[in-house]
Parts: sequence; C-alpha cells; structure tokens
Amino acid sequence: MTIRPGLLALTLLLTLSEQAQAYSYAAAGKEPLIDAREALLTAATDGKDASATLSEIADELTYLEQHHKVELQAPLAAAIKGKDAAATASLLNRAYKAEIERRLEGASQNLGDYQSAKVLVVKSKRFLDLILPSLSEGDRKAAEQALAKVLDAIGNPGVFGVGAKPADAAAFAKAQKALMAVLAPL
Repeated sequence: MTIRPGLLALTLLLTLSEQAQAYSYAAAGKEPLIDAREALLTAATDGKDASATLSEIADELTYLEQHHKVELQAPLAAAIKGKDAAATASLLNRAYKAEIERRLEGASQNLGDYQSAKVLVVKSKRFLDLILPSLSEGDRKAAEQALAKVLDAIGNPGVFGVGAKPADAAAFAKAQKALMAVLAPL
C-alpha cells in the first residue's frame, strides 16, 4: 500500500497541531484571580455588588492571606463597596505579587524538574504582565529582566540532551530576589 505525499503531509500536520494545542492548553490553565480582575474593577468603578465574584476567588485569597501574610478579602470588599477602583487595582496587584512569589518559590523547589519549573515561571509571568502597567518604566524593565534571568536559571534539557544546560539555583535565587525587590512597594 502506498501513501500519497499529500495525505502523509496532512496527517503529519493534524498530528502536530493537536499536540501543540494540547500543550498550550495544559500550560495555560485557569487562573481565578486573573479571570476575576475585570469583573472586580468594573464593579468598583460602577459601584456594583461583587460578592459573587469575591466568593469565587475566596479560596485563592484565603491561601495568599495565610501563606503570604497579605490582607486581601476585607480590603477588596471595602474598596469595591466604596467605588474605589484605584484601591481595588492596588489590592489586586498585591495579590498578584503574592502569586508571583508563590509560583517562584514552587519553581525554586522544582529546579530538578525543568517542565514543572518552567510552567511555574511562565504562570508567574501572567501575573507580572498585569502588574507592569502600574510600575515606572525603569521598574518595568528591571522586573522583565529579572524574570528573564529567572527563566534562564531553570536551565534547559536541550534536544535529546544536545545543548542541555543545568539549572543554576544561585542564579535563580538572585534573580528571584531582584524581581521581588522591584515589586516590594506594591
């Protein structure tokens, strides 16, 4: 039986696109704090009730309050009720900073597992992207550079071992510390 080149190319293309979609979906994941951002900011601007949205992210906020020592739930509810969009945005940035810290701590603990560490660093970038507009130009550049150094420090398994680069825990810790120093004022 002969396979025509066109059919083979189509089969290969479909197989690769399915793998790419599966990978990107798995790496993206849902982030309740990011998903709730627009609803909370709109509620604060318009003075609408956001209790349903706040209850949807209560578990995440409780975790951050307990493990990262930031107070979020009561101040967020008060800022939204008081129609204070600026305070709401500031509190969300504080939550995102805690999420970045949490993800980078997880990546640090998983430096031996490239894929896990990379996913955690990439997820922390999603939170950083939401914080960047509230930073000065210099701090934005410093934060982006520090995160790039964090990503570089997790190493690279290479292709079939060729070009492999081991993780550098010291460089990771230094870049993580630099990033968190830029975000400290939040």
